[in-house]
Amino acid sequence: MKVIILAGGFGSRLSEYTKLIPKPMVKVNSYPLLIHIMQIYIKHNIKDFIIAAGYKSHIIKKYFKNFKKSGKNFSCRISGKECNVVIVDTGLNSLTGGRIKRASKYLSNSDKDFMFTYGDGVSDINISKLQRFHKKTKKIITVTAVRPPARFGEIKMKKNLVYSFKEKPQVTNGWINGGFFVAKKSFLKLIRGDKEILEKYPLERSAKNKQLSAYKHKGFWKCVDTKRDKNELDKILKKNLIKYK
Repeated sequence: MKVIILAGGFGSRLSEYTKLIPKPMVKVNSYPLLIHIMQIYIKHNIKDFIIAAGYKSHIIKKYFKNFKKSGKNFSCRISGKECNVVIVDTGLNSLTGGRIKRASKYLSNSDKDFMFTYGDGVSDINISKLQRFHKKTKKIITVTAVRPPARFGEIKMKKNLVYSFKEKPQVTNGWINGGFFVAKKSFLKLIRGDKEILEKYPLERSAKNKQLSAYKHKGFWKCVDTKRDKNELDKILKKNLIKYK
């Protein structure tokens, strides 16, 4: 099964780095976020990647020494495993849905399902379990739902008396989109063009049609939106506190 990684946005909230490089190329614990994301899949023997590039795509191409020409397959070794990679220019101003649609042209006719994720989220998700869950539900698309830790400590009070204090507890009410999708190729019909926002019509329509299932991941998940997020993830990975390699 092939994986599309969205790597073409401007990453404006991380402008300290993205003025010069695309967000997926921001280094965390010595390696770009893009490589960390690929390692999550490689652990589960998924080694075919389509990188949906856009903003400063030349930086991504330059990183992979075996890259020859945009849209062409090349091989490289990541975590000691031979991987097949395609870097696709999906347009400077294309939105998330549009990038997936453009990148999907590099799926083969034999690919019934495909996976895709964002270029800034790291997790210890079990990709194999996610695949099995998607196959079992028989829905058009499956999204990974996560409950991220709160940014600040939580204080519970009665009148002026604190009866509970938790330092950055995990959010217990509600789930959010954590990326790491699995979809049937028929999902692509819901993406109408470059300006399609994945999280709007395609996913909302899938939900309305009862064709969107959610795989609940209760383990580690971290999205790098800000410099603070980057620094926190850097510390976590340097201490080897999560395992996806």
